[in-house]
Amino acid sequence: MGLRESEYHEIVRMLRREPTKTELGMFAVMWSEHCGYKYSRPVLAAFKKYKEAMEGAGLENAGVVDIGDGLGVTMKVESHNHPSAVEPYQGAATGVGGIIRDILTMGARPIACLNSLRFGPINAGADESTVIERNRYLCEHVVAGIAGYGNCVGVPTVAGEVSFHKSYSGNPLVNAMCVGILPLDEVTTAAASGAGNPVLYLGSATGRDGIHGATFASDTLSEDSNANRPNVQIGDPFAEKLLIEATLEALQTGAVVAIQDMGAAGLTCSTIEMAAKGNVGMDVDLDLVPMREADMSGYELLLSESQERMLAVAEKGREEEVLSVFRKWGLKAVVIGHVVDEPVVTVRRHGEVIASVDPRFLADQCPVYTMEAEVPHYHVRAGQFDPSSLPPVSLSIALTTLLASPELSSKRWVYQQYDQQVQTQTSVVAGAADAAVLSPRGTKKGLSAKIDGNSRYTYLHPRRGGRLAVAEAARNVACTGALPVAATDGLNFGSPEQPHVFWQFREAVYGIAEAAEILQTPVISGNVSFYNETARGEVFPTPLVGILGVMDDASARLTMAPTEGAGKVLLVQIPGLHIEHEGLGASSYLALMHDREEGYPVDPDLQGEARLCRFLNEAAKSRLITAAHDVSEGGILFAAAESAITGNIGLSISLEGGKSEAATWFAEVPGQVLVFVPDSSAALQDGSDLASLAQSYELAITETGAYDQSNLLRVESKFGSASWPVEDLRQLYLNSLESALKMG
Repeated sequence: MGLRESEYHEIVRMLRREPTKTELGMFAVMWSEHCGYKYSRPVLAAFKKYKEAMEGAGLENAGVVDIGDGLGVTMKVESHNHPSAVEPYQGAATGVGGIIRDILTMGARPIACLNSLRFGPINAGADESTVIERNRYLCEHVVAGIAGYGNCVGVPTVAGEVSFHKSYSGNPLVNAMCVGILPLDEVTTAAASGAGNPVLYLGSATGRDGIHGATFASDTLSEDSNANRPNVQIGDPFAEKLLIEATLEALQTGAVVAIQDMGAAGLTCSTIEMAAKGNVGMDVDLDLVPMREADMSGYELLLSESQERMLAVAEKGREEEVLSVFRKWGLKAVVIGHVVDEPVVTVRRHGEVIASVDPRFLADQCPVYTMEAEVPHYHVRAGQFDPSSLPPVSLSIALTTLLASPELSSKRWVYQQYDQQVQTQTSVVAGAADAAVLSPRGTKKGLSAKIDGNSRYTYLHPRRGGRLAVAEAARNVACTGALPVAATDGLNFGSPEQPHVFWQFREAVYGIAEAAEILQTPVISGNVSFYNETARGEVFPTPLVGILGVMDDASARLTMAPTEGAGKVLLVQIPGLHIEHEGLGASSYLALMHDREEGYPVDPDLQGEARLCRFLNEAAKSRLITAAHDVSEGGILFAAAESAITGNIGLSISLEGGKSEAATWFAEVPGQVLVFVPDSSAALQDGSDLASLAQSYELAITETGAYDQSNLLRVESKFGSASWPVEDLRQLYLNSLESALKMG
């Protein structure tokens, strides 16, 4: 069951008796890392050191951010890595369904989904052919699962990222994020209360799918993992759509005291957590639970992770108001028990008590372990990287190779499978800007959302990787004109029992916490996924950060490139940044052109990043710029090419040049943004509004080029000049991912 012998003895001590088989199963799932955070909790305390500007983070399923106009926004990331490795379609689909329900139980209407995906190599020659075929299969079916569920449930999938690396072969990472909106005075609770109040089972019937899914998620994948296919849940997006509408309608009755979805650990987790949060107990009769299959045992009913189910507590005497709403929507809705004052959850099946336990034992007293952390040798070696050892590469070969790589090329093949416009609140879609922009009804405000993370950065320098994940996602959101206000994280690592992995985890979390504090983006929710490894080794450490941004007026939103006219291209930078390894350490150029993963990523100036975000927000609000695109993976030349391709414009960039041509064009230096202004703008004249604004935020701003309708990308430095037809670059950039998937 995944319990240690010492944990079993602790259970006996708590209960003062031997546990029943059912109780043992309940402890196994609730004390798994997936539910109990027994390895990660001491490190995650770093997030609690900082003031969090939201309601209830840590108490409920996610925090709520006040965005003004009486509205709140909530968001969260969840992983579904192990299920997606053995059953990619359903694993990914139910990951989407689960995160939507987490947001729904806050009383919020889900308005957007995002995702972050990691797979092994899919291009020929990158690995063994059988491994490549499996990676392609996983990629295609994970994306299909997200699309198949998301497109039917009525929540747009608006943004995301996809990356490929050999460490993910056999263990893909599938992280789903959801954003919801609600009136601030209607935030719901998951804390049960009120002795005698009925406990309601709502949604779909219970089957045998997903039993011990939480335990499965807390173990290492192996060649025998296909035997765990029954641990993967089966999703029904149409039932989820009905559940969304029924839940929101039922909450409006005022008869719901508390509500929580049945996610990981199913009915066990929802009853135990709701009772523990309210310091009460529950009396539950499993004979009343709607069943999809005959003769299910109490053990199976408690541990099933069948999807599209909720547990609620209603006011006594008003339960029919809630039940009738769910029945109207064609969903199961029954009373299965009631709340009791004594903090004991008692579960019956066929009239026999099969579990009777204090919920606080399971929810709050999971053993916590302080794991050994050790700096790995590779980290020290990585710092010895010497960029002068790199042989020169033709600028054209380098640019076209980066544009055509599955890692950096357009993810159009992915996002075109997603419905981005359902609900008709999506103002800027995937691929058009650095982040998605939403225009929620009932307010002029706009919301921007992005999820980001660079696993190579984190592998080579975990603390900087954590800092950079926050800084990059915040900068992406700011490039749409929004001010970053909150963060959520998804932390994906190997086994915490490996000292070097736990060091990676600890350092990355500390980096995220430091950046979140300085950028004033409190971490309002999150998820930890350990044991992402196979016999080939663990995945690259992959902390992912979702950032929410707010703009006062959605009409001031920015895309990554202008689409008409002509004007100037300006480079905004944080001055005085210490740049190691000429900015080529841990870079995409180094990995893709020289097959080397060395050096350290440049440490971001977090105070400067905060100033840069405020500058972009003010510049957009004042209509001083028309577009913005941050410089990140691939460097400034890659960023310029992306803007030219996206806007279908000509672009010329002129730089003085660094120590080498590669460093000039492909260095990955944080805190840099290309901004676009029309020819009519007096952007950089002395005393101009834009120049004055940049100066007030202590930023450097220089004219570095121009855009027009020539459809040519032209660059110049002290190392020479080059040009490319944008249409040729577009074909490479837009079609390479699909071509790689269809090869072989």
